[in-house]
Amino acid sequence: MGGDTLNYREIMRDAFLDVARRILAHAAEHGLQGETHFYITFRTDHPGVVMSARVKAQYPEEITIVLQNEFWDLAVASDRFSVGLSFDDAPETIVVPLQALTRFVDPTAKFGFEIPASESPDDAEAVFEEEPDPPSSPPDPAPAPSGEGQVVSLDAFRKR
Repeated sequence: MGGDTLNYREIMRDAFLDVARRILAHAAEHGLQGETHFYITFRTDHPGVVMSARVKAQYPEEITIVLQNEFWDLAVASDRFSVGLSFDDAPETIVVPLQALTRFVDPTAKFGFEIPASESPDDAEAVFEEEPDPPSSPPDPAPAPSGEGQVVSLDAFRKR
């Protein structure tokens, strides 16, 4: 393999950020339906975050915004989103690079995720300290297709 290793943390981070971007883009195009709303947490100290000095002073590291009833002009680009919100009854447009996101939750759908911090491959911790145990016995071969639906037992794949 030439010493190259997969950086699973960055792959997962990119996937989560794409999920958040796609959800926000859908909301920008179609609006929020029913009781749907989002809690979006992001690093306010991340380069590229645009917000007033007043709000940044209140939240110097991280903030959670709510997109529910009172937001406007949600716009989503490939690497950021912008939205109008009210902070203490003062309207403001903020710009948030997707890389600044740390959490995305839609409580009405019971859906949410934390976004892993960005790390270089050298800093990433291994998830497994040792190789996983091989299966105790090979799984039974699947029956030959008969053209009808099949039921395959998952018992052969379970750890014992």
